[in-house]
Amino acid sequence: MVSVALLSNPKSTGNRQTLPRVRSYCASNPDIFHYEVEQVDQIGRAFQTIARVNPAVIVINGGDGTVQASLTELYQGEHFKGRVPPIAVLPNGKTNLIALDLGIHGDPIKALERIVEIAKAGVDDHVVARELIALSDGQAETRPVLGMFLGGAGLADYMLYCRNQIYPLGLSNGLSHVITALAVIVSLLFGIRAKFLPPSGNPVRISLIRDGQLVGRFAVLIVTTLERLLLGVDPGNSQRGNMKLMAVDQSLPALLRLVWASLFRRVGKAKMQGIHLEQGDTIRIEGDKSSVILDGELFEASEGKPIVLRSTEPVPFLRLAA
Repeated sequence: MVSVALLSNPKSTGNRQTLPRVRSYCASNPDIFHYEVEQVDQIGRAFQTIARVNPAVIVINGGDGTVQASLTELYQGEHFKGRVPPIAVLPNGKTNLIALDLGIHGDPIKALERIVEIAKAGVDDHVVARELIALSDGQAETRPVLGMFLGGAGLADYMLYCRNQIYPLGLSNGLSHVITALAVIVSLLFGIRAKFLPPSGNPVRISLIRDGQLVGRFAVLIVTTLERLLLGVDPGNSQRGNMKLMAVDQSLPALLRLVWASLFRRVGKAKMQGIHLEQGDTIRIEGDKSSVILDGELFEASEGKPIVLRSTEPVPFLRLAA
C-alpha cells in the first residue's frame, strides 16, 4: 500500500516556487503517489485514481480553492466508499488556516517528510476529527460546497480588497495584510469612502436556528469548524453546535476591543460590546449583495436567496503533533 497520496495543483501561487522540489522529492520516494491537476474539474478523476492505490494519508498541495474543491469531492464523491483516509494540507495559498490548525507549517518538504514518517509508522495517534461547513442555498437538490473557514460581511469585502487591489502590487503576504488592515482602520475612523479604500459593508441578517438572529453591519463575520477562530478566540461550549461564529460590529471601537482582548486571550471569557460569539449546526446569512468567501471561493447572498450553512459529519484529518 502507498503510504501517502499527494494531490498538487501546479497553478497555485505557492507551488510556482516549491513544486519542482516537491516533484524531485516524490520521484525519489516510492512511498508517495503524486498526482497533479491543473483545473478543479480534474479533481474528481484524480481521486478515482488515488482510491485505487489505497493510501494511508491524502495530502493536498494547492491554494485555498484547490483545498476547498478537494474537500467537497472527498466528502461527496464516494471514491473511498465511506472510508476516506486522514487528510493533510501542505502550507500553501494565502492563508494556510487549515494547515496551521493541523500543526503543519514552515517548509512544505519538511512537512511532507514528517507526514510520510507518520504514515509509515501508523496514523492512529495523529488522527483528529473535524466537521466541514456545507454551503448551499438551502434547497434539497443543490449540491453543497464544502470548506472549513468562511469570512463574510465586511471581512469578505476586506479580503476581496486585499486580493484585487493589494496583492497585484507584488508585495509579500504579510505586508499586504498590514496595508489592508491600515486601510480598514482609516475607512472606519474617518468614514472615508474612496475607490482606493475598502467599501462599506451592506446590512446582513444572520439566523442561528433555535438561537435567534443578529442583524446589522459587521466589520467581521467568521464561521469555522477549525479548532479555534482567528486571534485565538475560543467560543467555549462545543455542545451547542459544531460551527463557531464570530461577528464584530462595523465600528472602530469594536474592532480595537477585539484586538486588545485577543492579545490577552480574553475574548470569549466574558461578553464584550459589539462582539458576538455563537455556535450552531445551521446558520442562514441573508442580505442584498452580501458576499462570503468559503476557503477562497466567493459566494453572494441576495434578497430571497440566502446562504445556508450546515455542519457535516466528522471527517478525519492528520495532525502532525500527536
